Amino acid sequence: MNNFIFQNPTRLIFGKGMIAELNKAIPADKKIMITFGGGSVKKNGVYQQIQKALQGREYIEFWGIEPNPAIETLRKAIALGKEHSIDFLLAVGGGSVLDGTKLISAGLKYDGDAWDLVKKGAYHDTVPMGSVLTLPATGSEMNSGAVISCHETQEKYPFYSNYPVFSILDPETTFTLPPHQVACGLADTFVHVMEQYLTTPGQSRLMDRWAEGILKTLIEIAPKIRENQHDYNLMADFMLSATMGLNGFIAMGVTQDWCTHMIGHELTALHGLTHGATLAIVFNGTLRTLRQQKKEKILQYGERVWGITGENEETRLDKTIEKTASFFQSLGLSTRLSEENIPDTTILEIERRFNERHAAFGEAENVNGAMARKILENCK
Repeated sequence: MNNFIFQNPTRLIFGKGMIAELNKAIPADKKIMITFGGGSVKKNGVYQQIQKALQGREYIEFWGIEPNPAIETLRKAIALGKEHSIDFLLAVGGGSVLDGTKLISAGLKYDGDAWDLVKKGAYHDTVPMGSVLTLPATGSEMNSGAVISCHETQEKYPFYSNYPVFSILDPETTFTLPPHQVACGLADTFVHVMEQYLTTPGQSRLMDRWAEGILKTLIEIAPKIRENQHDYNLMADFMLSATMGLNGFIAMGVTQDWCTHMIGHELTALHGLTHGATLAIVFNGTLRTLRQQKKEKILQYGERVWGITGENEETRLDKTIEKTASFFQSLGLSTRLSEENIPDTTILEIERRFNERHAAFGEAENVNGAMARKILENCK
C-alpha cells in the first residue's frame, strides 16, 4: 500500500425528512445564496421543504445551473454573490449544481475571472458551502472535486476547491428522477469505483473488498431500481454507494486511473452527451485496449464480482468484459460510439487535445493521445 493522507470533513446528514435540519446546519449569522438547476425541485417538493426549513432566514436564490455547469452561467452567480456579500452557499440539486457551486465558492473570493481558476486546476480560498443532494452520481456531496465546462471553447476541465461543510441526502428526493438520469448515475458510480479499483494488483486487500462491495451492490440493486424507483431502501443504497464511491474511502493507498473519465469529458464537451452515458461507452473500450495491462485485476474483478471462474484466462477476460458491457446495456445506455452517431473526426480531435495538453492518464500514465485514440477506436 502506498503512503497517503486522508481527511474528509463533510458532515453527512442522511435520511427521510432530514432537509428540516438545514436551519441548524447553517450558522445563524451567514448571508446565504441558494443555487439551483432547472426547477425540478419545485415539482418534487424539495424547494418547499427548504423554504420551510429556512423560514425566517434571509437568503437569495440563483437558478439555472445546467448539466455540465458552464462558466458562462457561473460568472453570473459569482457576480450576484459578490453584489450581496454572500458568505455561505447552499447547493440544491445533482452533481452539476454542486460542482458549479464549488467554483462559485472560489470565485466569490477571487478578483479575476473564475475560468482562470478552472484552468489552474485548484483554488482553496473559498466561501463555505453545504448541499442538498437530489441526484446520486458524482460523489460531489462529499469530495472537493468539480468539473466545469466552457461553451465558447467546447472545453471541460476538472477543478478542485474545498469540501462541502455538510451534505443532506434524503433518498425520497430521488423518487421522481427521470429513469435515464438514474441510469447515468448508476453508470457514473460504477465507473468511479472502477477507476480506483481496476488498476494495480496487490495493493490493498481492504480497498479491493470495499470497492467490490460497492460494485456488487450496484449490480444487485440496478434492475430492482428500474422496476421500482420508489423503494426507499433501494434508493438509499444507491445514494450511499454514489457517495462512498468517490469520497476518498476506497482510494486510500492505491493507484488510480481516470483515463475513462478524461476521455468521457471530451465527448461531453464536443457533443453534449450526459457524463454517465459517455462512461458507459468509453469504459468498455478501456477494458478492451488495456486488457493485458489490467489483466490481473480484470480476472479478480470477474471472479469476485461476476463469479467468472474455471476457464482459461483469455476466455475469462472476454466474459468479464462482455458482462460489464451487458450491465450498462441493462441500464438502457449505449455502449458504442456508433449508437450515439459520434464520428471519427471526434476521435481525432480528442487525440489532438490529449497531445496538446501532454496528457498521461492511467495508473501507468500511458494513456496519451495515441492511446486515447486506440480506446475510442475500440468503442466504435
